[in-house]
Amino acid sequence: MVLTKRERIILIVTLLCVGLLIVSKFVVDPAQARLDEMEAQRQQLQGDLEEAQMLLGNRGTMQRKWNTLVADGLRNDAEAESKVLSDLGEWADNAGLSLSSIKPDRVASDKGLQEMIFTVAGKGTIEAVSRFLWQIETAALPARIRDMQLGSGSESESTMSLQLHLSVLYLGAPQKQTESEQPEVNYDEDI
Repeated sequence: MVLTKRERIILIVTLLCVGLLIVSKFVVDPAQARLDEMEAQRQQLQGDLEEAQMLLGNRGTMQRKWNTLVADGLRNDAEAESKVLSDLGEWADNAGLSLSSIKPDRVASDKGLQEMIFTVAGKGTIEAVSRFLWQIETAALPARIRDMQLGSGSESESTMSLQLHLSVLYLGAPQKQTESEQPEVNYDEDI
């Protein structure tokens, strides 16, 4: 079979198109996808690098904060408990919140930092509760609120009840103590 000049040109153009399609499908598209993937990875690594540089830049500030926290007297469980109980009473007085009980609970841990959970219950106006919570959140102590419950009195009263669990970190060796040995501070007698 002899092809005419026109058929040969059509055949060559068709073979070139099919060849370009195959090259595009199996060479160019995977290479472009790999380049896009590498660009996304580069941007991710660039973000990680910037974050690491920021952390290194903040190292001095964070080290000073850590040294301040360590120097603030939270070296062992007795100091931590005493400091937190004192601060909770002061914050409640400043906020106008009436605390009914504070119960510390030590959490056993074999790590360097220890945790103590304080169960705090009290009553006061919504403003007193919000001021009390604000003082906890802005305190220099290594403490955070784990969970909290708010309740209201009767509809005619403007008081709210508050119960929260406050987690405090301190340095020291873990100490085993049963729940019956842990003191509970009761403020009802003072009122």
